[in-house]
Amino acid sequence: MNQKQLYLTILLLASVIVSGCGPSTKQPAFINTTTPAAVPIIVPTAMPTDMPAAEPTAMPTDIPTAEATETTASILAPGETQVSDVDGMEMVYVPGGEFSMGGLAGPVSEQPVHSVSLDDYWIDRTEVTNAMYKMCVQAGACLRPMVFSSNTHYGYYFFEPFTDYPVIALKWSSAEAYCTWAGRRLPTEAEWEKAAVGTDGRTYPWGNDLPNSGLLNFNKPLGDAEAVGSYSFGASPYRVLDMAGNLTEWVADWYAADYYASSPSSNPTGPVEGQYKVLRGGSWHSDEYLVRSADRHWLAPDTRDVVVGFRCALTAP
Repeated sequence: MNQKQLYLTILLLASVIVSGCGPSTKQPAFINTTTPAAVPIIVPTAMPTDMPAAEPTAMPTDIPTAEATETTASILAPGETQVSDVDGMEMVYVPGGEFSMGGLAGPVSEQPVHSVSLDDYWIDRTEVTNAMYKMCVQAGACLRPMVFSSNTHYGYYFFEPFTDYPVIALKWSSAEAYCTWAGRRLPTEAEWEKAAVGTDGRTYPWGNDLPNSGLLNFNKPLGDAEAVGSYSFGASPYRVLDMAGNLTEWVADWYAADYYASSPSSNPTGPVEGQYKVLRGGSWHSDEYLVRSADRHWLAPDTRDVVVGFRCALTAP
C-alpha cells in the first residue's frame, strides 16, 4: 500500500467513527410512542343509590291528618263564623275555657256562682227561622207546628212576610229533632250562657246597662216576636244575636233548682232526668229582670208556647 492509499484509508475510518458518535434519528425500541390515555376525572352526578330518596324530596306521608285539623281549629278567632250547608244557618265560634256561671241577683236556682270549663263549640247566631224549619218538615224529619199563628200575626208560620221570623210553639222534642236533622244539637245550659255573656261577668249580652228598646225585644211593647237579628246592638261578646228577649229558648238540660250546687266543673249537661226542661233568654213578654243571661226558666217538654223558640249548637272538632 502506497502512501496515498494509506491516507484515504485513514480518512474513511475517521468518517465512520465520527458518524457513529452523532445523534441517532431512530428512537429506542423500549419507548412507548402511543399517546397515553387520559386519566378519567370522576365527578359525582347523583346521590348514592342506597340513600332513601323520600327524605330530601317530601315530608313523611304518615303524619296524621287530625293534627292539621286541630291546628286549624286552635287558630279560630272568637266570634268567627261558618255557614251550615244543611239549613244555611250562620254559626258562631265560641272558644273553650272557663267562665263564671250563675248570678247573685237572681233566686237560689242561679246560685252558687261557679266556674265552668267548656270545650270549643259553635252556636247558631240567631234563633231558627220559619223558613229553616220548613225545610226540615219537607225533608220528613220534623213535625209541622200545631200552632200556625203567633200572638198577633195570623198565618205566622205560613205567610211570606214571616219567613225570617223565629219558628215558635214547638215542644222540646221537635227542637231536638230539627237540630239532629241539621247535623247539630241543642246547646247545653252552660254553652248557652257562655255564648250570651262571655268571660267578663256581665249581666246581659251587651254588658251591664239596663235593657232598652234599642237592644232587644222585651216587655211587650210589640206584643210579638220580630225577625231574627233585628237587634245588632244587643249582640253578645261573640256577636251572637237575640240571646235576650224575642223568644225564650229550649236548651238540652233537664231542670233542677239545686243543680248548680253539685254540677261538674267541666262540660256540665244537667241532671240525668227530670220533669221540666230548661229555657233561657227571656222573650218579648219578659221584663228586664227575666232577660238577664243568668236567669233560668223551665217548662214541661211537651209544652207549646208562642214565646218559645230555639237555636242549635255544634261541638268543634
